[in-house]
Amino acid sequence: MFQQVPLVEIDGMKLVQTRAILNYIAAKYNLYGKDLKERAMIDMYVEGIRELMDLLIKHPFLPSAEKDSNTKLIQTKAIDRCFPVYEQALAQSGGGYLVGGQLTKADVQVFEVVLMVEEKLPSILSSFPQLQAFRSRMRNVPAIQKFLQPGSQRKAQPDDNYVKNVMEVLRF
Repeated sequence: MFQQVPLVEIDGMKLVQTRAILNYIAAKYNLYGKDLKERAMIDMYVEGIRELMDLLIKHPFLPSAEKDSNTKLIQTKAIDRCFPVYEQALAQSGGGYLVGGQLTKADVQVFEVVLMVEEKLPSILSSFPQLQAFRSRMRNVPAIQKFLQPGSQRKAQPDDNYVKNVMEVLRF
């Protein structure tokens, strides 16, 4: 539609735009809350993590001179802004998940960001016991456990060859 990727073909449709794709899949598989209030909370948690996700995604493509400052920015945003929100939400939820006592797309996206931040800063969760417990619970969800196995579809952090190829293909 917009001559771009990602594009997902599902249920006879060609969906583009990441959020539209994620919302459709979340709604289809009951990961998008039971009512509008839960959806609003899910959306807030997902949008709240976007800035941190954007920093993580662009990190491998930054010039070497900017990587250290970006890593520090990732650490600051995670520790000062994002992780305390999710820590508190998990403490208040009582059910182990962020919204409604069941797995939602917010849980999946926060979990992915936690994994990505930990790949850069392994001890980042040391002051966040709720997030540590959440990470452990999420790792035990059967579909996620399978996804995290070696050889799965989860992509490793981009290496130099990957970055070089992307830069060439996109003509950066």
